[in-house]
Amino acid sequence: MNLFMVTENIRDMFPVLSRKVYGKDLVYFDNAATSQRPQSVIDMWNEISSFSNSNIHRAVHRLADESTQAYEQARDAVKDFINAGCREEIIFTSGTTASINLVAYSFGEAFVSEGDEVIVTEAEHHSNIVPWQLMCMRKGASLKVLPVDESGHLMVDKLGELISDRTRIMAVTHISNVLGIINPVKEIIGICHSKGIPVLVDGAQGIVHCEVDVQDLDCDFYAFSGHKMYAATGTGVLYGKRKYLDAMPPYMGGGEMVGTVSFAETTFAQLPMKFEAGTQNFASTATFKPAIDVLNLLNSNKLVEEIDKVRDHILEYLISDERIRLFGVPRGTNEEKIPLFSFVVKGIHHEDLALILDKMGIASRSGQMCAEPLMDRYGVTGMLRISLAPYNTMEEAEYFIKCLNRAIDMLS
Repeated sequence: MNLFMVTENIRDMFPVLSRKVYGKDLVYFDNAATSQRPQSVIDMWNEISSFSNSNIHRAVHRLADESTQAYEQARDAVKDFINAGCREEIIFTSGTTASINLVAYSFGEAFVSEGDEVIVTEAEHHSNIVPWQLMCMRKGASLKVLPVDESGHLMVDKLGELISDRTRIMAVTHISNVLGIINPVKEIIGICHSKGIPVLVDGAQGIVHCEVDVQDLDCDFYAFSGHKMYAATGTGVLYGKRKYLDAMPPYMGGGEMVGTVSFAETTFAQLPMKFEAGTQNFASTATFKPAIDVLNLLNSNKLVEEIDKVRDHILEYLISDERIRLFGVPRGTNEEKIPLFSFVVKGIHHEDLALILDKMGIASRSGQMCAEPLMDRYGVTGMLRISLAPYNTMEEAEYFIKCLNRAIDMLS
């Protein structure tokens, strides 16, 4: 089977890729925000919603058993996918944001006191900044920031200067959703661990584009979302080392997360239930299993080589066009960058470009990408971003370049 046939077969798995927008074939280049769903994910959600819609872990009837099994099979699939040490270290949440908020609150309650410090980086999404700010405000702690250089690389050599005997945790993105550079998180974790400091990794982009082995990374927490890795929206995962999860108090109270309840005292359930209060989004969470199957497929054949060629083609064009300023430029090989490109065009507003591209059938992202401090660092009010998945093609890339040139000419 040739590469074209392989790509077409993969694209056939995703119903939305066959639709048209304004009479044009859809070119979906907004995968960093939300990836499209394969039919297997849609089928899983429909199956549970239609025939096994019942609260998990509670009733003994057949429907409850089926939904519980699907939910827990998803936990096992996630555990194996990221090579966690045990299934109890996999906490289901509503997304990366919820996962980070959980750690910021519960870790803060257990380990952070007045005068302590938290380190984040200048390249973080708001979801890996604001929860730590809120925790620092609550606990009387302070936030330190590791800077990023002009090319979009973290200035890891400055990390030692930021660490003190009051540093309690560091939070770092595996891959910036703006810059697309794969950060040296294993090196950062090693530096922090040498000082006894745990590390949370925001893996919203990393889980899609890297082979994540949490035991090899030795991260203490790893957070990611389902909707960026072909699963349903409203789903997320927090991996945490058991020694920390056991020591952290619950983030929310309610049903399922308790051992015993009385008006005098409440005890809490064992992991992972301790952090999964209330009725879970069980139909959507179950889609992690088919989504991981698809992700493994996309990352284990010639599609990876092809999307690398597409990445290189777009990268060469954006770097060579003097009208364009690209943010996140590889300084070694292109392998350190995922197929994600954020840029501005001199004299043209990013939203105007996005609107014209939309009329040409191209879905892109414009704005601050929930990374306002990073926009301030580069002195811009927003950017245009395109982000690709293995189901995107060289033909789509060439069409994008043609349309972008046309849009620039129209707005100049």
